[in-house]
Amino acid sequence: MFLHTHPYPPFIFPEATKLIVGTLPPPRFTTRELKEGDVDFCYGSRDGQLWPILDQIFGLDLTYETTREAVEQRKHFLFKRRIGICDMVEGAEREKIDASDLGMQNVQLRDLVRILNTYPNIDTLLFTGGNSKNGPEYFFRSHLKDYGLRLEPVSNEIPRIHQFVLPSETDRIIKTVSLTAPSGAANRAVGSLSSYKKKKRENPDFTTIDFRALQYAPFF
Repeated sequence: MFLHTHPYPPFIFPEATKLIVGTLPPPRFTTRELKEGDVDFCYGSRDGQLWPILDQIFGLDLTYETTREAVEQRKHFLFKRRIGICDMVEGAEREKIDASDLGMQNVQLRDLVRILNTYPNIDTLLFTGGNSKNGPEYFFRSHLKDYGLRLEPVSNEIPRIHQFVLPSETDRIIKTVSLTAPSGAANRAVGSLSSYKKKKRENPDFTTIDFRALQYAPFF
């Protein structure tokens, strides 16, 4: 059984108003066997699409290599936009060493409610995936139950938006946005969406990354 632990602590700072919330990076980031083109930072897999999507939206001119410069580029962007990163999963066991969410067993979750109480400026969680089993929203819903809390729907349009009240002196309202996952595995799901098909008919060069860039832009 492979113990897949998260290789990075949460990237959060006092000024952050939003958090990107996923699950775990691929196992090679835990075993420190990075591939050419990987960036040694959150969402740094060369196969992942989050940074290419943000690169397209903001014209960041990012480098995609295992260098300190590549990491600092991404941190600079996050500081500037006041966005932190805190994946839901601290660790999990796997029978098969791969990056599938469904393959995670005996999952240990991070205490995101406690973290939200520690950083009072955060008002939005950006899930890199929806409520499918072992996805970030799925785990967060389970985590909220431990505190007697639950998500309430705000919009059922994709990306779906929810909110919940975090008990405090001011009863903070936290919004959650369930973005289409920035992974190659999700491309088939994107391709089946009527909104994507419409864009593709209008412009044959339109890609799944273009689609996500349009979806992500209002929330970043």
